[in-house]
Amino acid sequence: MIRKILIRSLLGMVLILCIIATAGISILLESKEFAFSQIGEKPTKMIDNNPFTVSVDPESQTIAEEDLLGKDNYETLAQSHSSSDDWRGKITAFLYRHEWYQNLASPVSRIIVIWPGERKEEIAANTGDVLHWNKKQREEFVQIITDTEPVIPDGKFYPGQYVAYRNATPQEVAAMIQEKFTTDILNRYTDEVSVKVPLEDALVIASLLEREASDFENMREISGVIWNRLFDDMPLQLDATLQYVRGGRPAEKHWWPAVKPADKYLKSPFNTYANKGLPPAPIGSPSAAAVIAALNPRPTDCIYYFHDKNQGYHCSVTYEEHVRKLKQQYGRGK
Repeated sequence: MIRKILIRSLLGMVLILCIIATAGISILLESKEFAFSQIGEKPTKMIDNNPFTVSVDPESQTIAEEDLLGKDNYETLAQSHSSSDDWRGKITAFLYRHEWYQNLASPVSRIIVIWPGERKEEIAANTGDVLHWNKKQREEFVQIITDTEPVIPDGKFYPGQYVAYRNATPQEVAAMIQEKFTTDILNRYTDEVSVKVPLEDALVIASLLEREASDFENMREISGVIWNRLFDDMPLQLDATLQYVRGGRPAEKHWWPAVKPADKYLKSPFNTYANKGLPPAPIGSPSAAAVIAALNPRPTDCIYYFHDKNQGYHCSVTYEEHVRKLKQQYGRGK
């Protein structure tokens, strides 16, 4: 009797393991197909062809009440931006760093993933790990992209999934990224847009939004707060800039470390608590969605904002209101 029970239990365990293995293989194959389906996929018509719209006017310090994006375009863009949160994308992003997965996806090609908001050093490290580049090759990769027009130290490593030959050189990978940046950003940034908002300013604000916002709608909301602070000549006071300063230090273990109160006193032109105006350069590479949000903020009277533990967004017109909401959510203000 006991023997039969043990045999049944063993068979049951084998069956469960087979089901788990089958599910695991299915997920791996699904993520593989998803990864390659993203490469070379044509953007939506809106992102591919149309010039950027601009609803903010820094000269008059106003934001147009009319939504220039339009309902259909807005919904298309919002869906496009949220696709990076698809479970298949998350799995691919987690697995692509492993050699066995890269070989499973393709024995001759390598998947390179650049997430929106990543800084250039982070991208060079991840890409270099996948392609087994040495230190010199990683530095060359960064220099190629940063030295091309427009010459800015960060913000041009365009987010997306790319496929490169497993022995691809820094020049070859840089060329793919530059082509995508040109198509999705530069070709859409017309002279009419530049007159209102210089490209570098838009990239700076967009890079801040990538680190501070939870989704496309939230990007537009926070963009409104950022522009209001710029109009009022107030410090932006964004924690993401403190993370950027800390993450650039050789001794720091994380690219985006948790912010401490003492970080507000860091000596750096990127410290938006200590310095007014925009940081001198982007703190990461933004998506086209973030650039659109930077140029088309939601009209708002809010000057302050924070996110709660569930990523809920709370904004306030006055500092007193801001503190009151913080106390409601966390039992304390700041």
